[in-house]
Amino acid sequence: MSHNMIKKMPIASLGYNFIGKEFIPKGQDEYYLREIQDRSGIDYRKLTAYEIEVLVRNRNTSDDWNMFLVSDAFNPELVKNCKFFGLVRIGKLEPFCLSFSDLKTPVGLYNSTIISCDFGDNVVVDNVNYLSHYIIGNEAIIVNVNELVTTNHTKFGNGIVKDGEKEDVRIWLELCNENGGRKVIPFNGMLPGDAYLWSKYRDDDALLNKFKQFTEAEFKPNRGFYGKVGHRTVIKNCAIIKDVWIGNDAYIKGANKLKNLTINSGEQGRTQIGEGCELVNGIVGFGCTIFYGVKAVRFIMASNSQLKYGARLINSYLGNNATISCCEVLNSLIFPAHEQHHNNSFLCAALVMGQSNIAAGATIGSNHNSRSADGEVIMGRGFWPGLCVSIKHNSKFASFSILTKGDYPTELNIPIPFSLVSLDAHKDQLIVMPGYWFMYNMYALARNSWKYIDRDKRANKIQQIEYDYLAPDTVNELFSSIELLEELTGAAFHKKFEHKKEFSIAENIKKGKSLFTEQSKLIDELEIVAHDFENSKRKTVLIKVKRSYHLFKEMIQFYGTSQLIQFIQQNKFKSLGELTVALPNRSKREDWLNIGGQLMTVSTVQSLKEKVKKGRIKSWDALHEFYTEEGTRYPAQKLKHALASLQEIDQINLKKMDAATFALLLNKAVATKEWMSKGICVSREKDYTNPYRKMVYDTQKEMDNVVGKLTDNSFITQQIEEAVAFKKEVAAIKRKLK
Repeated sequence: MSHNMIKKMPIASLGYNFIGKEFIPKGQDEYYLREIQDRSGIDYRKLTAYEIEVLVRNRNTSDDWNMFLVSDAFNPELVKNCKFFGLVRIGKLEPFCLSFSDLKTPVGLYNSTIISCDFGDNVVVDNVNYLSHYIIGNEAIIVNVNELVTTNHTKFGNGIVKDGEKEDVRIWLELCNENGGRKVIPFNGMLPGDAYLWSKYRDDDALLNKFKQFTEAEFKPNRGFYGKVGHRTVIKNCAIIKDVWIGNDAYIKGANKLKNLTINSGEQGRTQIGEGCELVNGIVGFGCTIFYGVKAVRFIMASNSQLKYGARLINSYLGNNATISCCEVLNSLIFPAHEQHHNNSFLCAALVMGQSNIAAGATIGSNHNSRSADGEVIMGRGFWPGLCVSIKHNSKFASFSILTKGDYPTELNIPIPFSLVSLDAHKDQLIVMPGYWFMYNMYALARNSWKYIDRDKRANKIQQIEYDYLAPDTVNELFSSIELLEELTGAAFHKKFEHKKEFSIAENIKKGKSLFTEQSKLIDELEIVAHDFENSKRKTVLIKVKRSYHLFKEMIQFYGTSQLIQFIQQNKFKSLGELTVALPNRSKREDWLNIGGQLMTVSTVQSLKEKVKKGRIKSWDALHEFYTEEGTRYPAQKLKHALASLQEIDQINLKKMDAATFALLLNKAVATKEWMSKGICVSREKDYTNPYRKMVYDTQKEMDNVVGKLTDNSFITQQIEEAVAFKKEVAAIKRKLK
């Protein structure tokens, strides 16, 4: 029977030989990394005989008082009942009481075992049972902690290998797929775009090798780094904190176990970790909040994200400004602006591309439909499954797909954005309503874009995140959908009226386009069936196709014209001729990709990859600079795409447009803005007029006091004001650019 390996060593070794001699560079000692890490600027000296006498009288012990160094402002009366081993250095101690929230405690070191640590000025350390190899910042408060320790091979959550270690100790994040085929090495500062590029392009070995080199170059393999507790950080009532680097102004209370972590905190955002949390092998970004029984293992939380109420986050990347509560998330890469609440939702092996909301009962984890756990789900921006939705892996969804309650038994591929997907159990059909958001839920769609801009609290916005629902990625999906609707409608027409003849895809598209152009009533009589939307023999039926088709074209027109209006406002043109001369030459609409929430053209991403492989981008910092540069170029690129889209959808040349064409574009934009504003009001108004919503209130006043008045809704008021202002701005442009 095996036994615990208990080693016996001389008591004199406690606090010394932190680094094995074989890992200490020639001419250095075991403190050489500690000296590099110490940025306190404190001049230390040895104790006086009087100070040693006071320390001993106060029931303190040390293996060697000569290894106990202090600043000139050290007060020995403020150190009581402590055991010291190894080199200990203490800054200023003054007879003050530090107060944080409801905690008030005197400055000093009390009732603790301390091994080889540095302390800044006016710290509080009280009842820390085992404090080893840490550098503690000024005015830090650490009380009632069982264990706060650093090992000589600490990695602080980064996926690196230390001197003398084997490769199999490296920490990987197995994103998007449970079988590890898309795994990445975590590192402090990893952005959503980094995680996506690394996990996506698995067919490019040269690129993957460069990313690994970037990561290894970020960190030294040397053993012997000390842990850190930053200035003014407060830690209280915690059990185990091991191999954790903690920034300034963090607040950690009641945590069960924190191990192998970097916890960023400071001017870019204070981070808080609360009761019952257990975090292992992770990176926590600035301004994060983690509390009430959270369990996270092998994870990265980007800045300003939250884990709450027993959430489980495992082998996953959680993007900026995202919140996960109660539920379980495994092997997922989540872009910024994600919401997932309720105890009974489950997300596994997923790429979630931002602005998403996973409702209660959603089970996105039925991926064992092959002989291995290798399924994946890809969810475009704005993905929103309803209550109790179950999805089979592999599945893929265009932007702003919404699914009604139901069990979707086979794989789905929904290429049309802004669609409502539902089940018709009576007819055993999959039903897809393109353009649902524009028709029936403009309030939620518009508010989704607005609220995430408002909530983006990142201090350092390296990646420019696109939150607008009309952007190059979604507009390109609209173009693809228009052609698909033409094809399917033409095919439905031919099947019903000319069923004896075979027609090509081109002929179907031509006929469908003709029917839509003529606003033919025959479209309403057709059963429009889609193929390859579902891995099933049953029908997939598209509904409200005629309306959605024209809405898609109108939204593209609005996107293009609104960008044109912004261009005019920014440049203050004095005539239509001056405007047309300044417009970019007619160009082809480019394909775009969502790289961690930042939109880039396909050609830009290809250039990025080549620059990495050829050594023109040599580090993660350099890649992040590339993101920032592309962010500054994005408005011009978006304008170019919008104008190309407008010319394509209307079949016009903007550089040759006359006053009548220009006025028509502006008038259409105003009309679209007005119905969008009205749609926002109407979709929200339903919540106030629906008798089944009103029936729980006895009076209108009771309802108003509970849910608020519709007229007091600040977002609706803002949208109405924007529509009025937009109309005035367009009128001014029309007067000026005749």
